[in-house]
Amino acid sequence: METLNEILDRLIQALPYRIVISRPVGKDAAYRKIVVEKKESFYQVAAYTEKQVFHRNIPAEETAALLAETVAGAYREMHAWDGKKEYTIFISKKGKVTYLEKGGGQMPRAESAHNRKKKYLIEEGTAVPPLVDMGIFTSGGKVVASMYDKYRQINRFLELIEDSVADEAGRCLRIIDFGCGKSYLTFVLYHYFTQIKGRDVQMVGLDLKEDVIAGCNAAAAKYGYHNLRFEVGDISGYKAAFPVDMVVTLHACDTATDYALFNAVSWNARMIFSVPCCQHELNRQAETADFSLLTRYGIVKERFCALATDAIRANLLECCGYKTQLLEFVDFSHTPKNILIRAVKRSGAASGKPVVPASVKRNYLGEVERTAEEFHFTPTLYRLLKESGRI
Repeated sequence: METLNEILDRLIQALPYRIVISRPVGKDAAYRKIVVEKKESFYQVAAYTEKQVFHRNIPAEETAALLAETVAGAYREMHAWDGKKEYTIFISKKGKVTYLEKGGGQMPRAESAHNRKKKYLIEEGTAVPPLVDMGIFTSGGKVVASMYDKYRQINRFLELIEDSVADEAGRCLRIIDFGCGKSYLTFVLYHYFTQIKGRDVQMVGLDLKEDVIAGCNAAAAKYGYHNLRFEVGDISGYKAAFPVDMVVTLHACDTATDYALFNAVSWNARMIFSVPCCQHELNRQAETADFSLLTRYGIVKERFCALATDAIRANLLECCGYKTQLLEFVDFSHTPKNILIRAVKRSGAASGKPVVPASVKRNYLGEVERTAEEFHFTPTLYRLLKESGRI
């Protein structure tokens, strides 16, 4: 008699396009069902709770091991379909395995390639040099299976930017990337605008590390990205050599984000895209008598202060004439840095004078000041804007 593992190995050899694992053992099971679906060169796993679904991708060769680990002792039923047969596994309370195969019958229809494939801004098929060097694309332009989540994250980032960039024919787009680091997304963003959208772009990446900047400039030269250059410098007090349309700051640490946002406001940049990182400033300052519940427990205090930091930044940008959103960038399962601040200059605010009714501005600013008073916060962005007379 075949063991469960032997059955699963044989089943995977049939290349099923859909597998459903159900009937969890006991009421404490983490998921009520698990659905495994074949994609291009990997399998996508969707684990369902009562209210949520969690996704991850696995290489095809690891699928049998995953099924064995998942099913054994935890679930009592599994169905799989390969387009010709339905495969069924039942596991009794005593652990007896029953395996059935049948042809025809009611099977979920495999999605067509047209329906299954999502259209990404950077599609497979072309070897994008930065993505090849990052290990996300093969030299033939295919996505590496284990890097599919990162590929989706990059496209999600581009989608969030594309939604805000007006298609102005002939207009040069001038971009500053603060705290660029090794500049993976900087290169991708430049490639997208110049090679895919055909835009004229002038772009500068700024970072404090000389060796990193030297490597980035060498990579830009290798890729032929002639209007992309990198400079060593501090965000605070940085002077742009040209009028700035867009400021990007990804994971600039702590108050470096505040200086980047302040520079963007000072330059009347039309667009700001910021993924904050390491919001320690308010965590160090937080004190309150009436809401000590939010500051008593370390992890709660850390998350509250991080969220308060970004909410305050968003309000202050609204006061300065920007339509501001806080958007999810990536899932918590990939990184805790999952908030993107997207701010776009409101129509008519190009002069630098915020197009915000006085009553609305008072409301936004009042919320910031009352919160700061309650928790003894002195946010850097608030101080910079106050001292410069912008709020």
